[in-house]
Order: sequence, then structure tokens, then C-alpha cells
Amino acid sequence: MHAFQLNKHGKLVFPANCFPDLDFSTMENLEQLTAVIQRDFDAKAPTGTDILERIKTGSYQSKFALMRDMALNLFWANRFKITMYDVLPTRWADVPRHRDDVFVPIQTPWQDRETKVSAVFSAYPNLPAQWDDEVEDSIFEVLFDVFGHRRNHATKLSPLVPTVAELLSDPSNQTLRLNHYNPDFRRYSYEEIIDCNEGVAELEALSRWSMVLHNQYPWSRSDAALAPVSELRDDDYVVVFHPRDREVAQFLSRVKSDFIPKRSESAAAPAVTAPVRPYLPLDVRKDLAVQPQIKAIAAVHGEQVCTNEDLIRNSAYNWSPMSAEEITAKTGIEQRRYTWDSLEELSLRAARSALAHAQVGPDEVGAVIVCTCTSSRLIPSIAAWVSGQLGIQQTHTSFDLVAACAGLSYGLAEAARVLQTVQRPVLLICAEKFSDKIGNVRPSRMIFGDGASAIVVAPAPGGSAPDIEYMQTYASGPVSQVNSILWPNPDFANNITVYGPEVKALAGRYLKQMLTEIDALADPDGAAESLLASIELIIPHQANKTMVIELAAAAGVSADQLYFNIERVGNASSASIPLAIHDAVRDGVITKPTRVFAPGFGAGAVAGYAVLRVDPAVIAPDEEVVSTGEPHLVAESLTTPAGSDVALAFN
Repeated sequence: MHAFQLNKHGKLVFPANCFPDLDFSTMENLEQLTAVIQRDFDAKAPTGTDILERIKTGSYQSKFALMRDMALNLFWANRFKITMYDVLPTRWADVPRHRDDVFVPIQTPWQDRETKVSAVFSAYPNLPAQWDDEVEDSIFEVLFDVFGHRRNHATKLSPLVPTVAELLSDPSNQTLRLNHYNPDFRRYSYEEIIDCNEGVAELEALSRWSMVLHNQYPWSRSDAALAPVSELRDDDYVVVFHPRDREVAQFLSRVKSDFIPKRSESAAAPAVTAPVRPYLPLDVRKDLAVQPQIKAIAAVHGEQVCTNEDLIRNSAYNWSPMSAEEITAKTGIEQRRYTWDSLEELSLRAARSALAHAQVGPDEVGAVIVCTCTSSRLIPSIAAWVSGQLGIQQTHTSFDLVAACAGLSYGLAEAARVLQTVQRPVLLICAEKFSDKIGNVRPSRMIFGDGASAIVVAPAPGGSAPDIEYMQTYASGPVSQVNSILWPNPDFANNITVYGPEVKALAGRYLKQMLTEIDALADPDGAAESLLASIELIIPHQANKTMVIELAAAAGVSADQLYFNIERVGNASSASIPLAIHDAVRDGVITKPTRVFAPGFGAGAVAGYAVLRVDPAVIAPDEEVVSTGEPHLVAESLTTPAGSDVALAFN
């Protein structure tokens, strides 16, 4: 499936959010599968008994609330079928009896089915519509047709469906019998599900769910009933399960063979130990012979807008209820930007823009450094690939650097070090593409976006002050913080996952340390009492606006001292700070050479900062090159009123 696509109505759709598609290549045993099922299905879904009790106690306040529980119950009842098997009604006489890759489930009758179904049918008309009576009634018709005709009890389902031989071993075993089967029974196509279009985001998501669930029962519901296998006739149809793909088939084979892979035991992590002495920041004026000058900063924002409303219309079966407004309150993000291009193409677009603005040719570039944590390319590195695409015959070094959200500080530190050797322009690219690495993981989908920035760092003319004044990098900490953001993460189908409390802990730890450190440093110009007091603007890593403001306040920094563009861009990890620097100039927040403190912190418990002078003249104009990816809607302008994000309280 595509990570995201536009439907025929021009709406952004995430197919993985409505089609449960577990990655069985990451699972070795039933325990792993059970953990995923419990997290994504069991923990979110009410049982039929739960729904009945909520009806009796008057807990449902709207039709939508009842239907959402019905849908979650049906996803739970189909948790193994929908993730592992394709179902095919087959004439009993034509079902192979001795194959080990053909399965027919043993079904247990749903307890108190009639009572639970009748309660739902009676309760629904008496509830008020939450948004739209007509739309909600049409969704209920589809959902109730499935819910009301479900036969099996779902509490103790097993992912291991019996083979036909196992089913026949006991004549009293029951399975679903279809007295009639129409091969042309109505199914919703992939395109119909993707092209679903409702005026209310929550109803659009629920409508997609209902169509996916309908397709799990592709037969006339009234023709279905449970029957002992001893009573099956040759012309009866039964529902036969087939592994949905090779990965599922291989997983079933591993489980049935009791294969246990040998794994090395991980040693318990020791208690963290502080370094024998603090790491001193790099004082560029004193410590470096070749002073770095920033000749250009270019930005490439993802061209596809993904709003919070888009997230809600794509609510996944394993998401808790949340509104677009609640996402904004929790993260400070109103939209994020995605690109149809590859990470490589995104990086190349930024590089070309920066070199053009700096008026630096390919024969002058001494090194190419790419900071990214979302590259799936190993050979050649993105930096080497970009070097070739730029027509550079040779650099002193071209390499990729993984420092996640501290990418800018790590990248500038490396660029400055290389500059000492090559004494010619270094091209630093910070680029990320998260949009295709999220799947249906909600915290990640709420936060991350795509984007790239390129910076040309060159030797400053003799006697000139450097544009980069101080630099610092850190890494490590408690194991829980080191592993606070993971990609790939087998527990989440190899998608990127964020463990919020641990991220907040490492961000708070580092932010306090960095502010304390620069407060102890002298103002290079001797005009203010400290380096911190001389800072005119703080542009932090755009991690989560709500969280960063809270942590900054705890460290003594008020919100009006900070610049954010995360509301419109999302969190682009290594690219977030340079994108924000670019936008601060474009928005009119930086109108003259300004001393900026840029702290970054994130995955791997890495962190770092740079104190630099940002001259508006080095900012390349918004690049006009359109994406080379697939067709898309023209993204809305990123421009906001000048100064809308920040008041320059340090001035």
C-alpha cells in the first residue's frame, strides 16, 4: 500500500489506517503476535457484553458513539481473520481435506447474541445524531448488517485456524455454513474505500471502517448459520481461510514447527555514570583556525499539506478518540508537510537552491554532509549520491550522519571540523522524510513531517568574525531515554514510534543543561553579562510546541523568547531548526543580523546546540522547483503575518 495518497476528491488518505496490515516478517512467535493484538485490538475494543451494559446504563450520548463501539467490536472479532487470512466461500465438496495450507475455523456460538443484537437495534433510533442524521443512518445500516448477523463468539479466538483434517477430527465441531453463495455479492473496492467522502472527518473515518468490515463477510448474512461438520452437505458453502501472503504462511509454519530462534541474551543496562569532567563547548573564535561563514541557507518544505482534520478523517481502528483541536492543544501542530519525492530528491532540491544562492559551483565544494535519520539508503550514501547528482568530480569527504533531532548541531560541528582541512565550502544538508515510515502509529502521525534544508559553510574572509560562535554536542543517558524513539520498531510493524514520557525527560534534562552552560559563557562582544543574555532569539528543535514551551518555562525561558514554525510544518527532526531559521527570516521575525541560540534534542538521547549569527541576506528564496513525484494538489502558502510566532523579548 502507498504510505499516503490523494483520492479523487483531493483528500489525503492513509490506507494503513483503515486496512489492518501487520508485518509478520517481524514476528517469530505467538507471544509477539499476542502483544500486538492486545495493544491494537483488545485494548481498544468493547466486547458485546460491554456494549450491552453501556446501553442499559444510558452511557451512549449519540449514534456515533454507539457505532464507533460496534465497529471496534467487529475489528476485534475479526482481529486474526482481517490481519492474517483471505476468506473464500467454497463448496464443501471442493474443499481439500488433507492440505496443510487450507483452513476452516471451528466456531463457538456468540453468547447471548440475540439479546445484544436486539439491544443495539433498539437503542440506536433513540439516540441523537452527532453531526448528520442521514449519513449516520447509512453507516449504521452497513455496520449493523455485519454486527447483527455475526454468529461466532470472539473472546477466545486463536490465530491458528484448524486445517480441514483437524476440523473433521470431531464431528460435533461447528463452522459457518452458507446455504447459498453468490460470487457477485457486493464488495467495496479499494478505490471506493479510499475515495470515501464525507463532510465530517469523524464520519468519513467511520464510513471507511464500515466498508472494510463489510468486506470481511462477502455473503448474504441471512444465509449463514453455524452447523456441525457432520451435517455439511456437498453443495453447502463453508468459509475457507487462506494465508493472506507468504509472510503469514511462513509465520504459521514457524509457529507450528515450534521453531525458536537463537537469540543472544542482552546484558542488563548498568546504572548511568556521569563523565569524569564536563564536555566544554567549542568556542569557535578561540578554538578554530579557519573561521566558518554561512553563505547560504535554503529550505524545501514538503509540498503536500496534511492538516489535523486529515488525521481525523483517517482515524485508524487502533486510535483512541481525539479531535483536530485536541491534537493542536497536545502538540501545537495544526498541519505538517509531506513530500511525494524521495528523501534523496528532497535533499538534492535543497542542495541546488543553497549552492545557487551562495554562488558556489560544483568544482568549489570540498565536502558534502547529509544529516538524516530517515534514510533507507546505505550504498551509496545520500551524500555521495547528491555529490554525483551535482556534478562534483571529487570531494574530500561525502558522508551521511545520523544524529536525529540534534542533526543541525552535529552537522555544523562536523562541517566546521572538515573546513579546517579543506578550506573551501562545505555543503551541509539536513533532510528527513517521515511520511512513509509512520504507518498507523498515531503519536508519530500527529508529530512528524517532511522537509530539507541545505547550508553552505565556507571560510570567512581574513579578520572577519565567524557566523557560528559556539557549538556543543552530547549523547546518551538512561537506556529508557536512548530508546525513547525507535525506527524500525518490530513491535509496531517496523514503523517509527515515540515514547512520550521518556522523550520529555531527555528534552528537559538537555534543555536545562544547555541553558545553564551558555549562561556561564561570556558574551563574545562584551556587551551583555553573559552569552545567554546576548541571545536575541531562541529557535529550538521543533519537537512539540506544547512540550517545549512547558520545558522552557521550567528552565526560566518564556514562550515569547522562542520562535516556532511547527504549527505549519510539523517536526522534521534534523531539518527542523534550519527550516525554522529560514521561515523566521521569511516571516519577518529576523530582519537584521541576529544572534540565535539553536538547541536540539531527541532520538538516541542526543542533543546539541549552536549559537550563530543569522543574516537575512544568506536565506535563499522559497524554491520554485515543484516535486518530481506523483501529481498532487498545490500546497497552501506557508506565509504568515510577520512576527506572528514570536515577540523578540530579548531585544
